[in-house]
Amino acid sequence: MFFDETSVKLRAGNGGNGCASFRREKFIPRGGPDGGDGGRGGSVILEGDENTGDLRMFHFTPHWEAENGGPGMSRDKYGRGGEDRILKVPVGTVVFNLETGEQCAEVLEHGERIVLLKGGKGGLGNRHFKSSTHQAPREWTPGEEGERGEFKFILKSIADLGLVGFPNAGKSSLIALITNSRPKAASYPFTTLHPNIGVVEDADRYRRLKLADIPGLIEGAHENRGLGHRFLRHIERCYVLIHILDMAGEDGRDPLDDYVKLREELRLYDPAVAAKEHLVVANKMDEPAAAENLQRFRGQYPEISIWPISCLTEEGVAELRKALFTAVDKFRGNP
Repeated sequence: MFFDETSVKLRAGNGGNGCASFRREKFIPRGGPDGGDGGRGGSVILEGDENTGDLRMFHFTPHWEAENGGPGMSRDKYGRGGEDRILKVPVGTVVFNLETGEQCAEVLEHGERIVLLKGGKGGLGNRHFKSSTHQAPREWTPGEEGERGEFKFILKSIADLGLVGFPNAGKSSLIALITNSRPKAASYPFTTLHPNIGVVEDADRYRRLKLADIPGLIEGAHENRGLGHRFLRHIERCYVLIHILDMAGEDGRDPLDDYVKLREELRLYDPAVAAKEHLVVANKMDEPAAAENLQRFRGQYPEISIWPISCLTEEGVAELRKALFTAVDKFRGNP
C-alpha cells in the first residue's frame, strides 16, 4: 500500500503554570515573592526527510502531541520547557487546514523545518506582581494553551521527470530498464497501482535524475476517474514529462488518438501541467504494426520529439536515457 494522503490531529504543548511562592530561610521569615515562571510548551514541527517514502506513519498513528511545559518553582526557578514534536514527512508534502480548507505549509527540501503549531507560553510567577504597594503578591498566571488543529497531509512527489501514459503502454517496463526501481510489470492493465520514484543515473558524468511513474491514466482522469487527481498531482512539480505510447496499437488502440487524449487529460486537469516540456516515447517498436504507426505519428506531429524504443529488446533505451538528461539540462539552463 502507498499512502499519499491522510488526516491527522495535532496539538502543541501547553505552557506550564506560574508559581506563587515566598522566600523562607533561616533568619529570613518574611522574604519576598520568589515564584518562577512556567516553561513554554513544545511546538509541532514538520521536517522534510528524503528517506521517508510516503505518509503511512501518519495513517496508522493520526494523533500527535508535543510535550507540555513544566510549572514554575520556588526560588525563582523556571519550569522546564516542553520538548518539541518533530514530524518527519516526505519531501513534497503539502498541508491543508481541515477547518479552513487553506494550505498552511509545504515542505520542499530535505532537512527543511516548518513550525506548524506553536507551543503555549509559560505562566508568570508571583514575583512579577510585586510592587512598592503590593509587597506580598499571591497572584500567578496559568500557562497558555498550545495551538491545535486537524490537518490533511497530501504528498506531491518531487521529481525531475514524470512518466505518463495509458494502461499497458509499458511504463513499468521502461522505468525498470532506465532506473533502479523495480515496479511490477505484466501484460494486463493497471499493474501499477501507486506512484513509483526511480533514479536515472548518468555514470559518465556522475549525475542523477528522479523519475516519477504514475499509474496508467484512463479517460476522464481530470474528473478524478480512476483516482486521476491522486495520480496526476505527482507530476505537478516535474520539469519534463514523458508521454509513453503503445506504438504497436495493441488492444485495438490507435497511438495517435492516445496522444491526443493524453494531452487533453493533462490540459483539463491543469493547463500548467500540460504546458510543461514533454517528449514522446514510442514503445513496442519490435511489433510489426509499430513502424507504420510511427510514420503516421511523425507525419501528423513533425514538431514533437519522439524516441522509438522497445522495452522487450531494449532497442533505443540507451539513447533515450541520454535524451532525458539533455531535456532536463535544457530546462535548467545547464550546458
